[in-house]
Formats: sequence, C-alpha cells, structure tokens
Amino acid sequence: MELFQAKDHYILQSGERALWCSRRDGSLQLRAATDLLLAWNPICLGLVEGVIGKVQLHTDLPWWLLLIRQKALIGKLPGDHEVYKITKVAVIPLSETEPQDLELELCKKHHFGINKPEKITQSPDDSKFLLKTLTQIKSNVSAPNKKKIKESKEKERLEKRLLEELFKMFMDSDSFYYSLTYDLTNSVQRQSACEKTDLPLWRKVDDRFFWNKHMIEDLIVTDNTEVDFWIMPIIQGFVQIEELVVNYSESSDDEKSSPETPPQESTCVDDVHPTFLVVLISRRSRHRAGMRYKRRGVDKNGNVANYVETEQLIHVHNHTLSFVQTRGSVPVFWSQVGYRYNPRPRLDKSENETVSCFRAHFEEQLKNYKKQVIINLVDQTGREKIIGDAYLKQVLLYNNANLTYVSFDFHEHCRGMKFENVQTLTDAIHDIILDMKWCWVDQAGVICKQEGIFRVNCMDCLDRTNVVQAAIARVVMEQQLKKLGVMPPEQPLPVKCNRIYQIIWANNGDAISRQYAGTAALKGDFTRTGERKLAGVMKDGVNSANRYYLNRFRDAYRQAVIDLMQGIPVTEDLYSIFTKEKEHEALHKENLRSHQELISQLLQSYMKLLLPDDEKFHGGWALIDCDPSLIDATHKDVDVLLLLSNSAYYVAYYDDEIDKVNQYQRLSLEALEKIEIGPEPTLFGKPKFSCMRLHYKYKDTSGYFHTLRAVVRNPDEDGKDTLQCIAEMLRITKQAMGLDVPIIEKKLERKSSKPHEDIIGIRSQNRGSLAQGKNYLLSKFSSLNQKVKQTKSNVNISNLRKLGSFTKPEVKVNFLKPNLKVNLWKSDSSLETLENPAVDTKVHAESDTEMSDNDSFHSDDFLTNSKSDEDNQLTDSLENIGQSVPVCKQH
Repeated sequence: MELFQAKDHYILQSGERALWCSRRDGSLQLRAATDLLLAWNPICLGLVEGVIGKVQLHTDLPWWLLLIRQKALIGKLPGDHEVYKITKVAVIPLSETEPQDLELELCKKHHFGINKPEKITQSPDDSKFLLKTLTQIKSNVSAPNKKKIKESKEKERLEKRLLEELFKMFMDSDSFYYSLTYDLTNSVQRQSACEKTDLPLWRKVDDRFFWNKHMIEDLIVTDNTEVDFWIMPIIQGFVQIEELVVNYSESSDDEKSSPETPPQESTCVDDVHPTFLVVLISRRSRHRAGMRYKRRGVDKNGNVANYVETEQLIHVHNHTLSFVQTRGSVPVFWSQVGYRYNPRPRLDKSENETVSCFRAHFEEQLKNYKKQVIINLVDQTGREKIIGDAYLKQVLLYNNANLTYVSFDFHEHCRGMKFENVQTLTDAIHDIILDMKWCWVDQAGVICKQEGIFRVNCMDCLDRTNVVQAAIARVVMEQQLKKLGVMPPEQPLPVKCNRIYQIIWANNGDAISRQYAGTAALKGDFTRTGERKLAGVMKDGVNSANRYYLNRFRDAYRQAVIDLMQGIPVTEDLYSIFTKEKEHEALHKENLRSHQELISQLLQSYMKLLLPDDEKFHGGWALIDCDPSLIDATHKDVDVLLLLSNSAYYVAYYDDEIDKVNQYQRLSLEALEKIEIGPEPTLFGKPKFSCMRLHYKYKDTSGYFHTLRAVVRNPDEDGKDTLQCIAEMLRITKQAMGLDVPIIEKKLERKSSKPHEDIIGIRSQNRGSLAQGKNYLLSKFSSLNQKVKQTKSNVNISNLRKLGSFTKPEVKVNFLKPNLKVNLWKSDSSLETLENPAVDTKVHAESDTEMSDNDSFHSDDFLTNSKSDEDNQLTDSLENIGQSVPVCKQH
C-alpha cells in the first residue's frame, strides 16, 4: 500500500480504499481513494506492508503511527497460508513535525526512474515567518521561563529514548508475526471448535494474544465493514516452519549451519522417505506483559507474567496434528526488587490475600483447556524454595480435581548439563502424556481432541521450561508419527530430523528469552555461551555490576513502551530513571577506562612471569579457546590468555574447577605453520562467532592447532576484526625473524587437534622468588575473579541431546491428587509420603554458602563504588610485583 504525506494528514491507500491519519489530533478515518484529490499537496513517500496501530509516548506529546516497512516470509502453513515476520517498522509523528528519512521502498507509479525519494521541503510561508520573528522578539524582551524550557527538553529526550526502545522491540528482537489468511492467535483445536463463518480474521482472534489490539482500537470501534481490511492481528512470540525427511540411511550432516538456510531439493520420493511438516508457534499473552524483573507472578485479575502458549503442529498429507503447552510465572504475588544482580525472590502478599487471584488464574485456565498438569521446575532448596512452597500451598488450598501437580528439581537432577536426565521426568509422566492425547484434524473434520494441557514453569519460565517442554513435545511427536505410519514403531527419530527439531526448540527458547529477559548481558540463566569464567572477568571485571545496573535502567524503558502499547498507564518515574541512567553511564565509562588499565597490567605481569629474560613482550589478549580437543560434553569453552613475545607465543589456560591459571604452552613462532580465520565450526546451528586457528608443528610433526575466538562486547559482533589484528601481529612478529606465515580466510573444518603434549604446569616450575611472586599474583587474580564470577545455570539448550538410552538416576517427582495426598515417585516405582524427611543437610549448607558469596558480590555498596578496597590492593600489588620479583625485568 502507498503512503502519502499531505499538509494535515498521512494517507494510506490500497486500491479503492484509503485510511486518513490526522496530523492534528491523531484520529484515524476511512475514506474513499478518490478523496486523495481533495488533500493539500499529497506527496507519495513510498510503500508499506500494513498498519500496526498508533501509540502515544506521553500525554503531552503527539501520537505516533506504526507501519510495517519490511516483512520476511517465514513459510507456509497447511492450506498455503503465508506467515510473515516483521523485520522493519516506520514510525511517523502525527503532528506538523516533518518525518525523518523513512527509507521506504519506492512505488514505481510515483517514483518511476528515481532511486531515492526527494526530501520534502514545504514552500516558505510568510505569515509563519513573521509569527516566528514576533515570537523571538517577545522572548528576548520578556524574561525566559527556564523551568518550562528545561521540562520541554526533558520531555523531548524522554520521547527520543522511548522511541529508540520501540524501534528495538520491533527490529532487534524478531518477535512479531502476522498472517493475512491464518489465525495465528488460535490453536488448531480452538479453530476447529468455532463454527464456519464469514467473519473477518480479527473478529475471530483469541483476545489474549491480539498484541496490537489497543493500538488499533480507533478502527475496532468503527461501525464500518470497510475497516476489516486495515485491521491486521499481530502476535508477539515465535514461528518456525520446517519440512523434515524421515531417512534412516542418511549420514549425519555435521556441516548443516541452520534450518533457516534454503532446503536442498530432495531426490527421494515420499514413498521411500516420508516427509512431514513441523511448525512451532509461540504466542505471548498481552496481559501482564513485560520484562523479567518488572513483571513477576500474578496480578489482581489472575494474569501471570511471561505467559506463553506454544503449539507444535505436525502435518502429513491431509492430516494436521496439534499439541499445545503453556508456560507462565508462578501465580502468587512475588517479586525480585532492587538493582542488585539476581536479587532474592520475595513474597509480596500473604497466603490468604493470594487465594482469590490464584483461583481466578486457574479458573480461566481450566475454562480454556479443561485439565491442567502443573510441572514446577523451581529448585526445592536454596533461594527458590520460598516460591515453590507458596505455589504448592495454593494448589492444596484450591483443591481442584482437574489439577495435577508435579515437582521436578531441574538443577538437582540435570546437574552438570546432563539434560538427558529430563527423560526421567517424561518417563514418570508418560501415562499422563498419552492420556492427554492431542488434536487431530483432517479434511473430514476433527478425529480427536487434546484433553488437558501441561503448564510448565521455572523461576523465569525460560531455559529450564523450554528444555522440558521440548522433551514432552518430542514424546508426543514420535507417538503421532508412529500413528501416521511415518516412523517405524520401534525406531527413534532419525539423527538429522532430531537435530533440526532441537534447533527449532532452541530458537523458540532464545526468542522468548530475548522478549522477557531483554538484552541483559549478565543474567543468571546465561546458558547459551557459558562465558562467565576468566573471559567474563576480562570482559566485565569490577564494572560488571554497574553494566548490569545500566541494563536494568533499559528494562524500565522497555517496560514503559510495552505498557503504552497495551494502554496501561506508566507508573514508574521515568524522568528520575533517565537522570540516574546518565549518571551511571558516566560512571560506567570511567570504570571502563580504569578496568582496561587493570587488564593491561595483568597481561604484562603474566608476560613478565612467564617470559625468559631474553624475550621481549609484544602483546597480550584475553581469548576463548574453543578447540574441540580440549572440551567434553559438559564444558563448552576454555578461557585463555594469548601472549606474544619476539620469538614465541604463549597460551595460558584457566582451570574452571580450581579457578586459576595453572598451566601454559610456549610455542616457538618458527613452528607456527599457518593461521586460518573463519566462522566457528559448529555441530549445528548458525555460527555466531569467527574463530582463528593457529596451526603449529611439534617435533617436526603437523596436525597441532589452537582454535581461538575473541570476547565480543556487542552481541552483533563476531570478533573477526579483533582476530585479524592478532593474526597480523603474529605475522609481523614472525616476519621480523626473517620468516613468514600465511593468513587464510576460509570455513573452518570441525576437527580436533592432536593432543597438546607440551603443556607446562605453572606450579611445577621452581624458580625461587619468581614462583612466589607468581603465586601471589594468581591468588589475587583469583580473588578478583571470584568477586565478579556469575551464578551459572546448569541449563544449556544447545546441549539438549537425544533422549535415548542411559541409566536413570534416583529422582523425586511430586504428584498432587484430588484427595490432597502427596506422594514421591522414584525410579524403582516405590512410593513414600511427603512427610518423610528427604532433605540433605549437606546440600542445604552448600546452597547457603553459595548464596552468601553471591550476595557479598552483589551488595548495594559495590554498585556505587567504581573500585573496592580489594581491587585497589590488587592494582597496587600488580604495580609492585616487578619490584618484589628480581628476575622480572622491564623491557
């Protein structure tokens, strides 16, 4: 559709229809396309894909019109229904203010032969010019009202900041989807239950997931059938559509980068290798929507935070099978208040005050889904226990026969990234899964319906929840495919199908996490990179808490934008937050400078400690060694320091278990054969980083190398520039020796180096005072590392493996039956009552110790100081270490 700018209106036109948007009061009006002739000097700005709605960022500021500037086709649902993702938006002020460069696609009708639209400049108006001059004279004569000027500037700055957040919501998170012909808000079962009518799409949607309802309210209340064309329901969530081939003879494809890459044409026929379509649709509720630390628990209407309905569709020939699960915050009044890192959860209302809202939540759930099987994944010990206990008490008080309660301490049973242990849970509830069934429809109609739903939750309803939902959905999918004859009865899913299926669910978890947890780089469930080790210290150092503080400020703006989109008054004082953010940004920059100096001192000190007297220090970098030969299934990356001298380079390894750098390799530059730079070699999934591979000879034998990647500060960076600089530095240093080393840019192969046989243990060296000075430095560095070390979650979506054969550990799953008797289920099928004490006091002690350490790091005092006393002592020790260790000379 075309967008025109006139003096008093913006006009959207498509065929015979037109929508006029007033630049005076923000009102929307339907008019005939021919009325464009009546507009004052209309100029075509370009093409847009559709209308999202309008939003007002402040009561004293104008409305803004949101339009879809660019879309991406996600795929086609059964019935050739196209699904699109919004990739770019245009935001236009409904005021006399001139729009910024909208970068719209040009329409060929009005911009024939023009590559770029001309900037619109209105002809000067003499009366306006005179009025402006008169105003200036008056302002010069009268005393200026400084207070009003200051307030006006504050409003403008706040509006600009909120607009930035609005753009990020739509353009950075990849979370808004729509279809012109398919109802994305309703599951297949709800759609099949509705009578076939000619109602427009927006009149049939599920109100919970109609995300732009308030923004398009002006058109919804209009009593005119012409409005149907302009109202386009949008969901926030995730959609992915993939076609899988059931081929057991196909070899494992380790080089597959992503399911987003165009599928290669298959030469096999369906009779030989059956194919099926798998679709994952997640719909986020617009009620109690918001950011993690701004929205927790339940509200007075029974709505919960981070409520998402996820539907998995399987389509084979004319059969469509649907299985639905939900996730949502624990429905009691609780919160995590303050700007400390991962603050302790607390209950905000008493048990009696919570009862009515808890009841309201589950009455709506039971109305929509009939039966509920609650799967509670929060820790049964430590800081999460208070929330889990409150949940169980409310379930007992509610005492509804249609509610089943299952408790599974995910972190306890999947400790050490052993996600295959989730099968212990799916085995325990296998009968419930089968009894729940799924929705099955074909051309004739409904064959069977899903009876009930799994409601899964952890604290954030992110990583742990996603792992368990994926495991349950996989059990259901395998049953469905066997029923349809696509899979043999006794065979698991083929390896390649399983891998793509894992990627789909991992993408789903990542999208929901971005929408709820925002861009906070230091969040507790940092499970995708696992980089809260030495490289995390190098990246964040003593400044980590302050950076987290800044991200929490940004959450306040994001929450405000979400509330405004939903028509909810903003209660937080954004002006005071705006001021505090500026103060902390200045503090952040100052701390960053001092932290960089600290890193430089650390690198130089390590170089002095490890180098012989006849070598000169050329440079040092904190990197991540992602060489597959160094890692196992439970350890993703190894943090290292790469140090360069005039004749050798050193790789100093960090041991995560003892929290120290305790060994290193000295490699002669003469042995450096070649340097390769390219995308990281991934088992599956799109590469996120660039890697540098340093190939070297050992005892004249090739096949040895290190695969390193940079620590990136910006999630949009891949670290390639940093690696290229390091590679060039290595080459220049080797050229100074009269030798050369080729730098090759290529796709890195997924292979392991020969075992590194020349690793030297630092403690094994006996060099007198050097060893003492080194130990002193290491102990101090360890102290700094301990201070900024983050709480690491045991959940890692990328390590969700095939739920195959393994030994089942002892597990406790709590079932709540209508008679209020709670039993513990064990893998040997023995039952015992909940009254039996089953708490390990040792685990309690360890948990308490962990939490106290974490709290000492994240104290409020630490947030307001750029450096602690301990950090200053470390800096002093680094400055003095050259004096206390005679063999360390300055070169």
